[in-house]
Amino acid sequence: MAVTRFAPSPTGYLHIGGARTALFDLIWAKNTGGKYILRMEDTDQSRNSPTAARQVMDDLSWLGIKWDEGPIIGGPAGPYFQSERLDIYDKYIQRLLTAGKAYYCFDTAEELERMRKEASDKKQNFLYPRPEEFPTKADAEKAKAAGRDVVVRFCMPDEEIIVEDVVRGQVRFRGKEISDFIIQKSDGFPTYHLACVVDDELMGITHVIRGQEHLMNTPGHIAMQKAFGFKTPVYAHLSVIVSQGGGKMSKRERAKVLKAAIKKEQGLDKAKLAAIGGISVAEIEEFLSGDAMPDTPAIDAMAAYLKVELPEINIIDFFKSGFLPEALVNFIALLGYSAPIDKEIMTLQELIDSFDPTRFNKTNCLFDRKKLLAFNTEHIKMLDEDKLLSRYKDFLAAVNSPAAVADDTLLRKVIKACSGARTLAEIDHKSRFLFTADDKVEYDQKDIEKVLLKNDGEGLAMLGLLKEKLAELKEISEQSIENLLRRIAEQKQVGLGKVAQPLRVAICGTTISLPIFESIEMLGINATISRIEQVIKKYSKGS
Repeated sequence: MAVTRFAPSPTGYLHIGGARTALFDLIWAKNTGGKYILRMEDTDQSRNSPTAARQVMDDLSWLGIKWDEGPIIGGPAGPYFQSERLDIYDKYIQRLLTAGKAYYCFDTAEELERMRKEASDKKQNFLYPRPEEFPTKADAEKAKAAGRDVVVRFCMPDEEIIVEDVVRGQVRFRGKEISDFIIQKSDGFPTYHLACVVDDELMGITHVIRGQEHLMNTPGHIAMQKAFGFKTPVYAHLSVIVSQGGGKMSKRERAKVLKAAIKKEQGLDKAKLAAIGGISVAEIEEFLSGDAMPDTPAIDAMAAYLKVELPEINIIDFFKSGFLPEALVNFIALLGYSAPIDKEIMTLQELIDSFDPTRFNKTNCLFDRKKLLAFNTEHIKMLDEDKLLSRYKDFLAAVNSPAAVADDTLLRKVIKACSGARTLAEIDHKSRFLFTADDKVEYDQKDIEKVLLKNDGEGLAMLGLLKEKLAELKEISEQSIENLLRRIAEQKQVGLGKVAQPLRVAICGTTISLPIFESIEMLGINATISRIEQVIKKYSKGS
């Protein structure tokens, strides 16, 4: 029976790599009839955000990843925010200090930098020079009184440390080549390494699943476990997720796209852009000149203003792009993992029931967005009508779509008319014209030229005829509209597209919309005629 934990640092939104880790924590625990714990590793006081912690939990809940113990729910091993467990960590740090397995140090930043430079000049890895005689607590207090930052470092043993990893097999590290690392910061908070090791033991964690980037931390954690006399959990370090460009999928991708767009924009009012992002002009300049990155809400706001599409990296991005949680769970479960059953489209329960930890892959895995779209298309088809409507309404509210005010009857019609849609955003995009005022329709100039003005205004002439015939219709239904349009096409001896496309551009502003018969029926004859008149007036010669 596995007891797993997902332990994010609430410094930002939940990204796709973290979601995959959280998912496999859940799958492994549930496959064995075990327990899944959520723990917030919020010991970085300069970067933690209560808003981010709430968003992480919301994202997990949206994905259907439910924890058995943790924030909100509680449990016997709480509290589940590490910032509320300082007295526990202090006790264990003192144990190491008393046993001579940790020591105080109070080097300045300048002194540490000089040591690193000396090691670099000698082409050596930097190893903190462990003092022959450890400073006492009195020495530490004296240093602190003198204004020095006092930290505690763990004594790494010299012997070889072997990591038995489910994914990577046996990985060996030489302890004497790993520097004594900090386990308590100058602000009194523990580092990730100490808090993680202590909490895993106290919470009974048997299996630790995390990204490959944490593998280098593991020998230090195992050494600390031995120093405390703790059990060593089973480790599984998941492969790296790479983007289409070949680099690791990272939140920085979004910032890079935005940075390139800002630099490309001619005559940009940076003061206005900064105000929209809720940051200062100085922060904009810092962002453009270096690696500094504004908070995610700032990136989103500025990208929306510049009409820049950012790549989805965070779970909230995928939600707002119209992906279903069922599809995203299915997709990320197959990143770096080969399911033992002969199909790809699976439910969470099927993933749990068929789970086999020997089927993790070592090699990097590609985040194939086309494949995700295919998965999402299938899951939209699979979802029952009521559940799909609920998902769609949540999406509309999140993106502030004008369709959010529509009643369920109309939304059901819209969803049905968009059979085969790849995302919920596609459904919204195709149906926005229904919820736009007649005089607010935005026309795509390319479609106007191609469909209405080409061949000496052939499309506009068709609209003039359609206006008359639609006004004469006595019964308004999809069937009566279809019959009318097909009859006109036959009389004019043209394809149906020559009739439908001008009408589509007139009522939607573009050639991309719901099927034309359903579009007119849902929009209504009066609005349809009003929009036809509007287009004829706007684009006729001499107007």
